[in-house]
Amino acid sequence: MSTLAFLGGTGDQGRGLARRLALAGHSILLGSRAAERAATAAQSVVDSLPEGAVSVRGLTNAAAAAEAELVVVAVPYEGHAALLADVAKQLAGKIVVDCVNPLGFDERGAFALDVPEGSAAEQAAALLPDSTVVAAFHHVSAVLLLDPEVDSLDTDVLVLGDHREATDRVQALVADIRGMRGVYAGRLRNSRQVEALTANLISINRRYKAHAGLRVTDV
Repeated sequence: MSTLAFLGGTGDQGRGLARRLALAGHSILLGSRAAERAATAAQSVVDSLPEGAVSVRGLTNAAAAAEAELVVVAVPYEGHAALLADVAKQLAGKIVVDCVNPLGFDERGAFALDVPEGSAAEQAAALLPDSTVVAAFHHVSAVLLLDPEVDSLDTDVLVLGDHREATDRVQALVADIRGMRGVYAGRLRNSRQVEALTANLISINRRYKAHAGLRVTDV
């Protein structure tokens, strides 16, 4: 099992993924700009786990990035570039999983934002030339991830990247969460439409009062 860090791990998506992967036996580091906030979030994850489960600790983003073997970036898009620029040195040589969705919201609902690099994942790759960036976990409901009554998440996760070994490793990580499957979905340059699809899923969920995910058929 690995030591995984979640940068921006105090948010619902970061804590939800951390909780599920802690249940699978991985050691977890939750990162935040403030160590105290990270510690509080880590304790909330610990409180949701069976007694005697693996370690879950809260650290600053930089400290979590330095200690982890693999890092998941789960910050809001508006803080994405600044965070990665700050911790680029600590992320060198590591697989960085970017699950950030660049979205805006107005009276008509969610919509995809334009990203100069093409996508949040491509922005991460540009800011982290010494890391291997993989895009994944864009369409997983934080509500379901955090719900202790939900034992299995019946959904696929699209995994994108330019390095086969890295995407294989992330697909295996996805499979550690009960009910989930990682499906390779192309090179990192194709991550733009995957991130944007989140806006459509939000619209589906609002209309049908659901927590919809994706399933890829015939694979």
